[in-house]
Amino acid sequence: MSTRYSNKIEQIREQMSALLENITQASQISLTAFEKNDLKSFQEVQDRLSNIETQGDIIDNEIIKTFALFGPEANELRSLVSYLKMTNEIIQIGIGIKKYTRRMKEHTQSELNFEPLKNTIIQLHKSTANALSYILECFKNLNGCNVEDFFRKVMVEESKNDDLFSVLEKEIMTIIINEKELSIEYVKILGTLRKLERSCDRSVNIANLMLYAKQGGQIQLYS
Repeated sequence: MSTRYSNKIEQIREQMSALLENITQASQISLTAFEKNDLKSFQEVQDRLSNIETQGDIIDNEIIKTFALFGPEANELRSLVSYLKMTNEIIQIGIGIKKYTRRMKEHTQSELNFEPLKNTIIQLHKSTANALSYILECFKNLNGCNVEDFFRKVMVEESKNDDLFSVLEKEIMTIIINEKELSIEYVKILGTLRKLERSCDRSVNIANLMLYAKQGGQIQLYS
């Protein structure tokens, strides 16, 4: 692998790490905003994630230029394909967190009673944030990261996330039975929380891609 190509790959990885770090921090701020009902922090998340689509386009264009300029070998091509797909997953996580934060800000200013749900929502958000943190930690040190161990950690958080979302579905359905006049609003909350659940699913996709980049085999994102 040429020095120029190695430098280019490192530059792309650093750009992706910076994007992922910003999204991970935004997720943590959003969690704190919900815990403390802090409208200012909700807005900070919106500001942080305002132009992530543009950042994703820049990274994708760098990857495509690298394809064209260097004609990478098979193992190098595998990494570039992984990065191209990872960028999309990272951006979609960021968009999901941005939408979650905007909607949750609106929900917390409504007349809904969050107390029966608050602890479970916090745990759901923490599992999503943990999965993102594991990805960021591994991505920053890709050569030294034990990808199998990292993959297992992300899968544990995703499994926990699924269980917590199922609990929230049941809790919200129970509330709706007793508060029929607010049923539409509670259904909207469930839709908002699904953004977190889906973000954790996408973290698994990224973990799969990192495993593929390191070990080869087959890409499995939709099974």
